[in-house]
Amino acid sequence: QVHVVESGGGLVQPGGSLRLSCAASGHIFSIYTMGWHREVPGKQRELVLALTRDGRLRIGNSAKGRFTISRNNDNDTAVLQMNNLQPEDTAVYYCYAEDDGSGLFWGQGTQVTVSS
Repeated sequence: QVHVVESGGGLVQPGGSLRLSCAASGHIFSIYTMGWHREVPGKQRELVLALTRDGRLRIGNSAKGRFTISRNNDNDTAVLQMNNLQPEDTAVYYCYAEDDGSGLFWGQGTQVTVSS
């Protein structure tokens, strides 16, 4: 079992920034992909950004030009830097880790609220 834990959500004003962190732990074989999705009530969960172990980037429409992702393959952590946040970015952000040996694991989610 792989455990995924996010941190760093909260309330921010429009135009502000937030940094979300994610850590995978447990019985890890090798984490191939770490990434973030987000979900708004009543809508489908959507990709924000994801980064593979070998550096391949998957970009969701919401992230272009404003969000970046980085990860540390040695300690299985990832960071989502979000800039110029807007009210439409309000959502629960979920980190996930895809392990080569045991599959896909999700964190519990962290709330991001963008409001003045």
